[in-house]
Amino acid sequence: MVVVAQRFDRRMDTETLNGEVTPVEQVGSKGDGAMEPHAISGFNLVNTTNDEDLTPPSVNGHHSPVQAKKLPPQVIEVQPTIEVVAEQKPKMQTKEYLDGPDQLIPSESLFNCQPDGAVKLRVGTEGVASEKPISVPTMLKRTADRFPNRTAMAVKKDKNADWTRITFREYEQNVRTVAKAFIKLGLERFHSVNILGFNSPEWYISDLAAIYAGGFAAGIYTTNSAEACHYCAENSRANIIVVEDDKQLKKILQVRSRLPHLKAIIQYAGKPEAEGVLSWEDVMKLGEEQSDDELEQRIKRIAVNQCCTLVYTSGTTGNPKGVMLSHDNLTWDALAIGSYLKLKMGEEEIVSYLPLSHVAAQVVDLFITISYAATVYFAQPDALKGSLLPTLLEIRPTKFLGVPRVWEKIYEKMQDIGRQSTGIRKTLATWAKRHGLEYNMNRMKGINTPTWSYTFASFLVLKRVRKALGLDRCNLFVSAAAPISTEVVKYFMSLDIPVMEAYGMSEAAGAHTLNTPDFFKIETVGKTLPGMQTLLFEQDESKQGEICMNGRQVFMGYLNNKEKTIESMDAQGWLHSGDIGKEDDDGFLYITGRIKELLITAGGENVPPVPIEDVIKAELPVVSNAMLIGDRRKFLSVLLTLRTDTNLDTGEPLDKLTSGARAWCEEQGSSATTLSEIINGPDEKVMKALENGIIRANKQAVSNAQKVQKFKLLPKDFSIPGGELGPTMKVKRNVVHDQYLDLIESLYE
Repeated sequence: MVVVAQRFDRRMDTETLNGEVTPVEQVGSKGDGAMEPHAISGFNLVNTTNDEDLTPPSVNGHHSPVQAKKLPPQVIEVQPTIEVVAEQKPKMQTKEYLDGPDQLIPSESLFNCQPDGAVKLRVGTEGVASEKPISVPTMLKRTADRFPNRTAMAVKKDKNADWTRITFREYEQNVRTVAKAFIKLGLERFHSVNILGFNSPEWYISDLAAIYAGGFAAGIYTTNSAEACHYCAENSRANIIVVEDDKQLKKILQVRSRLPHLKAIIQYAGKPEAEGVLSWEDVMKLGEEQSDDELEQRIKRIAVNQCCTLVYTSGTTGNPKGVMLSHDNLTWDALAIGSYLKLKMGEEEIVSYLPLSHVAAQVVDLFITISYAATVYFAQPDALKGSLLPTLLEIRPTKFLGVPRVWEKIYEKMQDIGRQSTGIRKTLATWAKRHGLEYNMNRMKGINTPTWSYTFASFLVLKRVRKALGLDRCNLFVSAAAPISTEVVKYFMSLDIPVMEAYGMSEAAGAHTLNTPDFFKIETVGKTLPGMQTLLFEQDESKQGEICMNGRQVFMGYLNNKEKTIESMDAQGWLHSGDIGKEDDDGFLYITGRIKELLITAGGENVPPVPIEDVIKAELPVVSNAMLIGDRRKFLSVLLTLRTDTNLDTGEPLDKLTSGARAWCEEQGSSATTLSEIINGPDEKVMKALENGIIRANKQAVSNAQKVQKFKLLPKDFSIPGGELGPTMKVKRNVVHDQYLDLIESLYE
């Protein structure tokens, strides 16, 4: 018997991907402590996560498979078997399966990178993990049958128009019509429809129509260059590309000659002027002319354990990877998240504005809304440029999802308003916010009894603030896709808007952990969702390890990319996130760093940059981005950017400081209004204030090796057009390093 603590057998070669690998089923007790062994690549893995209730594994204290014997957490017992397992070559599917769309194609493989591949589902024995798998078409049809006349989507063609509403019955009919058109235009099974545009009914319908027709839906970021669009279209063998307008169309026309699989281009907004490009009306008319026969044959061939959607990663460290999500990944994930959040069937209303090419928006705005018959109102395309607030005021959604930058923008605007308040108005607002924060901090500790002061503050101030933001009906506020600062979270708590941070990844079909109004803790990303499993891999002395995930939400693999799939998955079925984290005694997960971002100084000290960067930004609210330098260096330094206004048309940073940044400069005794004034002077008062902020941050360092000794102020903020940020607003550290290499070297001369 060999006992391996805090370690997996990650040996998984390319044959394993499509060969015989038995998955770790939803692990569970038989009631008497006896465990079912699971054969994995010639080993028996004894697995015992408590399965008697829906409490996340992390809450029960079983973060990983452990034996029935009381071994310490994070221990796996591996028993060698005498049987020799021969290498197995991938087998091509020869039998045709025609019991779709909810059929299950036999497979013993956890992973499959082939377009037509199938995987074994990780269906549990109890609770939400044991729910019967269903396909995307079944989910939509079920909701359309139950809520045929409920508004599924509503859109304004322009800001002053009335809402055009589409019921769930019309939604399903339109999807079928477009699916028939796609088939007629040449969409083949296991080929893709790329969608490039702002959120709209046409985006949703195109996505689902591709799935109905047996293809893949693949959203493309609107900020992508023509070459980036080409990469995704070529990688996914796109037969059809759907674009919003002429701006996006021009990108595709530039690369059309290099896309051998492309058969049709569709423009859904405005009248296309380019030859051969179809309008949305053309597509609807074409679909209406087709019989249902071929579509029904396609639907019969759908299987819940095959791919239906591709989500392309942001390409922060290289070319984007096509994350293969099955029907079960998406339909089960929508069910699991919705049940955990106690969503009300047929009552929820949301505003869709975040990019649907991102997994968070796609799962929430598209699949959860279908699963729970929620109504989606589409914001205007310039939502993030200022038109979101009028839409929120009109719709007053019941749930609201924002990325950290959205919450930061609201925070900055509210701070500007606060600075203009004086006298008794300012005193009252400060008093109310103090009691709002106190109340929500108590809620976090399980004390949910409002004081008279809070009740009065809520009536006089806090409810009015929520109403002014269009969030007075909202009972769930979520931040996802990137870390949000504690300062911003506490500010919204003071306004009685407790922002719940979530954590997940494209490869886990969205959320894996989540704070909720009933159970939340700031500086954490919440608890593991029911039916999912979390493990901290190779923990260090401080109990921090790589966050690993298991469950029905885990993806199939990267399209046609076995090498990267092997890097992210181990032979036992755990998805390795690359994030470093720890868990407290209450089961809340903390993200403390990222393995690939870990800096190793010349002295051999391992330094996670993100916590240090966050402390610097907390001490210096004028700082927009901080990027730590120090890999193989004698000491740490940091690159800083200040908050400046943005060109609303191009997204490029301007030289003018934001109103909040100007106010901060005034507090330091500086009259600077632009970044260039500060750098060219240099402005000694601002530079001294920045230095003092870093000194304060250093006092919070865990060791001398984690103290910042030098800093440089960059001439512009990071942005997507500048290349420093990816589509999800994550810093591309390698790009920044290359752009400012000479400046970095000067820090160490």
